[in-house]
Amino acid sequence: MNVALSRPYHGLVVDREWLRLPDRLSAFKVYFVSILGRREPARYEWEHCPLRQETVMAGLAELGLEGIGFITAFPHITKVFCYDPNVEVVLKVRAFQTESFAPIDLDRGDGAVEFACYAEAVLASDEFDFWAEAESVSAYLERWSSRRETPIANHRKLRAHFHGPEETK
Repeated sequence: MNVALSRPYHGLVVDREWLRLPDRLSAFKVYFVSILGRREPARYEWEHCPLRQETVMAGLAELGLEGIGFITAFPHITKVFCYDPNVEVVLKVRAFQTESFAPIDLDRGDGAVEFACYAEAVLASDEFDFWAEAESVSAYLERWSSRRETPIANHRKLRAHFHGPEETK
């Protein structure tokens, strides 16, 4: 198996906002997440990104979203996780370029689709727990994940496993 070199990963939730939509029923929890320690901090860290969170919130409001769910907004990608109105125990996921809100195809090219990076997976786990435990949508919406940091201890272990430890540099 050919395993590419991965970049460091340390997710950090830096802010949370409500996205309440004009239909007054649809609502999304928005988690603003940075990835620390990479080259190009303006691409991965909100602190260094020229794009303002208020601009992102305005862009999200213009997408025409409906439903209940949560959003992970990184400077380079934003994903909308929405409980499927046809099968509400399923999360549908859509991705957008954060700056332009152009859709991003989550196809990984091998018949699989991207689900989430670690920060998104942790948030999705918490949010799914809140959904499962809630007796109502309003009870679900009252809870936010308390996870702030999601560091990965070794972001090259898969490469070391398949190519040997000397190939992780």
